[in-house]
Amino acid sequence: MAEVQAQTRGGARLPAGAKSRRVYLSLLEQISAGRLGPSQKLPGEEQLAEDYGVSRVTVRRALDALAENGLLSRRAGSGTRVRPRPAAPQPVTMDFSTLLPQLVEIGRRTEVRLLSSRIDQAPEHVARALGLAPGEPVQIARRTRSIGGTAYSHLTTFVPSRIAAGISDEDLSREPLHVLLERNGVKIADARQSVSATLAGPEVATALGLPEGTALLSLDRVVRDAEGRGVEFLSGLYRPDMFRLDMSLTRVDHASGRYWEPAITPLEETPR
Repeated sequence: MAEVQAQTRGGARLPAGAKSRRVYLSLLEQISAGRLGPSQKLPGEEQLAEDYGVSRVTVRRALDALAENGLLSRRAGSGTRVRPRPAAPQPVTMDFSTLLPQLVEIGRRTEVRLLSSRIDQAPEHVARALGLAPGEPVQIARRTRSIGGTAYSHLTTFVPSRIAAGISDEDLSREPLHVLLERNGVKIADARQSVSATLAGPEVATALGLPEGTALLSLDRVVRDAEGRGVEFLSGLYRPDMFRLDMSLTRVDHASGRYWEPAITPLEETPR
């Protein structure tokens, strides 16, 4: 009898039941990260049930959903194996040490799709990060970036409307945002960003073509101009199988001991 499954807006299917979804997402993460490689045989249902502390029925639901979504091949007598997938595009890599110059290069070699844009009031945490006056409007744009036809990031940007004046939807569909800001006379000085992790909600899952609940890298960035004013808040969600964050470190001596310090490459030495 076919198991009841929930269909995500992105077209992929999740198994019914919280326990089955937990097994599904765990195996999905292992496949995406390469810990379960192409054609690798998975343990049997009984072993997986023991490993996850669930019933065989629960495991079977998770495996059936993974197979239906094209990630596993299940054949009676030969077990369950990871299905080989077409060669993926080279992952996008960003080095924290040379952040701003790389944004130009990433913009040149990836495709952007504008999902929406509007003028509205900024959420409280964004207004606080940008140092906005109460009720000050911002331009809110949601976009995806793709490489090789596959979307790898979902980006939401907030720019004070006084700065975003003249930036059209066509512009947002064509150019990296910080290029548009500089065209408007903004002198970008620096940026600060933090990285965490989250799960894909329905809207993001649809945009990235992933099952709802897939693990994503979460990156928040605040960009400031030469006078220290906040000019952009970026909230980015990235597929970890297609996006990587690198940082070069140098071992240094200090009065308090030895520690690792970011190795910053001078702007004029950054490859372009």
